Amino acid sequence: MVSITIDSTLTCPVCGFAENEIMRTDACQVRYQCEQCGEMLRPKPGDCCVYCSYGSVPCPPIQIQRAEAHVEFE
Repeated sequence: MVSITIDSTLTCPVCGFAENEIMRTDACQVRYQCEQCGEMLRPKPGDCCVYCSYGSVPCPPIQIQRAEAHVEFE
């Protein structure tokens, strides 16, 4: 059974403001507006969502993908 974390701290690359957020488990979030400076964050090239780009924890779909890949190599 795969254990996933749904809390991630998003840090704005423009102003450095950090906010703890609860991630969706059924989809990636591709936009997030910084509450301090108003910057609209979008994923970096190659990342699926703002949590994978700016979060302390990647999104649940990526966590699951990584856990399944790890199990295959054990």
